[in-house]
Amino acid sequence: MNSVVVTGATGHLGRLVVEDLLAKGHPAERITATGRDTGGLTALAGRGVRTARADFGDPASLRDAFEGADTLLLVSGSEVGKRVHQHRNAIEAAGAAGVGHVVYTSAPKAADTTLVLAPEHKATEEVLTASGLAYTVLRNGWYNENFEQQLDQARETGSFVGSAGEGRVASASRQDLAEAASAVLRDPKAHAGAVHELSGDTAWTHAELAAVLGELLGREVLYRDLTTEEHVAALTAAGLDEGTARFVAALDANIRDGELSMTTGGLSRLIGRPTTPVAETLRALV
Repeated sequence: MNSVVVTGATGHLGRLVVEDLLAKGHPAERITATGRDTGGLTALAGRGVRTARADFGDPASLRDAFEGADTLLLVSGSEVGKRVHQHRNAIEAAGAAGVGHVVYTSAPKAADTTLVLAPEHKATEEVLTASGLAYTVLRNGWYNENFEQQLDQARETGSFVGSAGEGRVASASRQDLAEAASAVLRDPKAHAGAVHELSGDTAWTHAELAAVLGELLGREVLYRDLTTEEHVAALTAAGLDEGTARFVAALDANIRDGELSMTTGGLSRLIGRPTTPVAETLRALV
């Protein structure tokens, strides 16, 4: 059976992918869970999963971790500004280790979008395409869990702020996206060369999110829509440095411009069920 390596298995998405592979009956001994700190993989090792250190900044560790694998899930790194170099290291290591197929978690419409996060993903897709390896691209949309901060603000103050206007977000849960990755990893040949745009079945506005939060918290919740500059000022007043505040506000501008509103149905088709509504995910967090 197909042997699989998952990078970033110490993180939320990577761990959920490994868990779903096990739940779907993929043999533990045919799964390698990797991370920079293998101490975070002890529980998976106890279930028979092979674990290995894999640091995107250490190509030798990547080659060793990937050796003998048929398929690699390259979960995109978290260090914005460094990811193209890191991902290139992983793709080159996969080729050197004889990996047959790379599955990469990218961003929505990465090749044609103004999304502030997209350029590094677009560049990585280009590296992957030029590598000569078989590949599949999973262009993951926004997580429901990304809105936990709005839940916390609403709980404390009865409102939350942003600058997304009437823009819509077709979000889905991490579990949904992990199951999609697991499905591709279990049958990579069926998805060779595919670029899957993965998003939730329903796109909602921040005003609609406020109504959801009000229901969950049992109180009125208001969404206060700001201009981008007002939003930056509010974020810096709350303690963020200006660079981070502008990055967050740029993401809201992307939402306002419709960059995260696409509902393709691709995710629900891959996982064989409807995607998880944002209300369901936030209810669990409440």
